[in-house]
Amino acid sequence: MIGVLALQGNFQSHLNILEKINLESLQVKSVKDLDRISGLIIPGGESTTMSKLLDNSNFVSEIKEFAKNNPILGSCAGAIIMSRNSFDERVLNLGLLDIEIDRNAYGRQVFSFSDKIQVIDGKNKSLCEVLFIRAPKIISVGNDCSVFALRNDEIIGVRQGKHFAITCHPELMHETKIHEMCFKSN
Repeated sequence: MIGVLALQGNFQSHLNILEKINLESLQVKSVKDLDRISGLIIPGGESTTMSKLLDNSNFVSEIKEFAKNNPILGSCAGAIIMSRNSFDERVLNLGLLDIEIDRNAYGRQVFSFSDKIQVIDGKNKSLCEVLFIRAPKIISVGNDCSVFALRNDEIIGVRQGKHFAITCHPELMHETKIHEMCFKSN
C-alpha cells in the first residue's frame, strides 16, 4: 500500500493516480499511518506550511526512518522537502536527496504553465505532459543522484536510490509514468 501525505497540498490527485495504476493507497495523516504503507508520496503544496505541519505532527524523524527501507516520491513542494537545501530557513529539508533546490523559481502562480518533459527509464525515453505551478528548480545534483526527467536541458527529476523527486505535477495531467517508475519498479 502506498501512502500519500495528507497534511496539506494536492494529495487527492496522487491518490487518483495510484488508483489508476492499480496500487492500494492510504491518506497519511498521522505517524501511525506510516506503519501501514510500503511507499510514500509527499505531494505539492506550500513548502513552508507543509514544513510547519510536518514538524508539529512529529513526522520528521519518522519519515527519515521510513525512508531507510521504503521509496518516497516528492512532487513540487515534496521535492523541496526531500532536498538537502532549499536556501529558505522557513523550509524543513529532510535531506533524503542530495540536491539543492530553488523554491518558486519560475515565479508566482500566475506564471504557471504546462509542458512536455522527457522521462528516462533505463534505456527508454518518453514524453509526458506536466504542469509547473510555482515550481522549484533543481540547481545542484549530488553524485549519488541520477537524472530521470528533463525539460529541454533543465533537470526537473532526480532519483537517489529508491527515492524520486520531480519539480512539476504529472499527476494533475493524469500522467502515470513517474508513479509507476517509483512504486512498481521497486
